[in-house]
Amino acid sequence: MQMSSKNKMDLNELRKAMEQELSSKRYLHTLGVSYTAACLAMAHGADMDSAMTAGLLHDCAKPLKGEEQIALCEKNRLEITEVERINPSALLHAKVGAYLAQTRYKVTDADILNAIRYHTTGRPKMSRLEKILYIADYIEPGRKHVADLETIRQMAYRDLDATMAKILENTLAYLKTTDGQIDHMTEETYQYYKHS
Repeated sequence: MQMSSKNKMDLNELRKAMEQELSSKRYLHTLGVSYTAACLAMAHGADMDSAMTAGLLHDCAKPLKGEEQIALCEKNRLEITEVERINPSALLHAKVGAYLAQTRYKVTDADILNAIRYHTTGRPKMSRLEKILYIADYIEPGRKHVADLETIRQMAYRDLDATMAKILENTLAYLKTTDGQIDHMTEETYQYYKHS
């Protein structure tokens, strides 16, 4: 992967790599997240290239099967929670994605790596970029059947913390109606942003 003169990844090269790695549906989602993250970065005074890079790489581990993600974590001594082990495709891909972003795509920016790592569960005291990626993944143009989506899309450009609280509230409410396991980090993140 080539680096530009600003020591940032070449976004065109990264786009091409994701187009080859991801299914066409996942690639369209990835582009939507990347562009939405760039728009949110503009609105909130964050670095657009970092937001686009995080958006392009956030699902880079999705092509790996759950067992492959678990094996990669075990081989590289990446901690796996019980909930991640039960549902690796939904949760573990974020942690594995951060690892691949660093090792395969040569991302060294800790903020970008953390944004990828926490884009599924969030965490208390997220950086601006982390919140931008988390929100962009939820509101990108390809999303259709999500509760309060239009309201959340409008909120996202005004108040990142309030948007985090609303998305987390909706996510937890949805997970409680399914048999899906709830990662403790999602609960902790909701409690943090609910009171922000």
